[in-house]
Amino acid sequence: MSDILYQSPDVVLWQAALVSILVSYLLAQSIAFVYMRTHQGVSYSRSFVVALVAAGLVSAVLMLAIGNNLARGIGIVGTLALIRFRMQLHDPLDMIYVFASFAGGVAAGTGNFATGGIGTAAFLIVVSTLQMTGFGSRHRHDGVLRVQLPAAEVSERALLAALKTYCRQFAAITVCEVAQGREVERVYQITLRSPGKEALLVHEVAAIEGAHAVSIAMQEATHEI
Repeated sequence: MSDILYQSPDVVLWQAALVSILVSYLLAQSIAFVYMRTHQGVSYSRSFVVALVAAGLVSAVLMLAIGNNLARGIGIVGTLALIRFRMQLHDPLDMIYVFASFAGGVAAGTGNFATGGIGTAAFLIVVSTLQMTGFGSRHRHDGVLRVQLPAAEVSERALLAALKTYCRQFAAITVCEVAQGREVERVYQITLRSPGKEALLVHEVAAIEGAHAVSIAMQEATHEI
């Protein structure tokens, strides 16, 4: 079908334009959907997801408009040079998603539907697999526990007992005096025995006499920002 619709290098049939835009939308929508499902960290933006879909359509329209006309290509490049993109991408993977969306649109705009479909499918499979398997992750603990306790041995023993109950392993990061030496602030890296038990650990530590300012920062919410 692409051989019939894409015969002329200068004039694009409306059927060709419709098919190209539809294919570019489907490819870009697939990329945006996988991005939504696999995104990690706190830099998620709905506008960025919408931009991924729009990028595929825009690139397809540009390729349809340029065709094999060199003058059109130079004119469009000059026009795009006037646009200043100020969006900051916090995650390098976001940039790859943008390139993938443009690549799908370019393939659709030039009638290379098989290349666009296979390339997009391969990209999504690889990215999804790497994200789900945690490839490249190096974290060895679940979170960081912070608590202020009276400067007494009994408080330290109670804290260690709570950590041994709920943590598979833990290690002290910092220990410093506060409140003019009357209290000690302790910070531990912790690995929980059972996921989702951080609230119970906080409750157990807060129950120690004199303990306050108890908090746990879980690594899942802060890593690789």
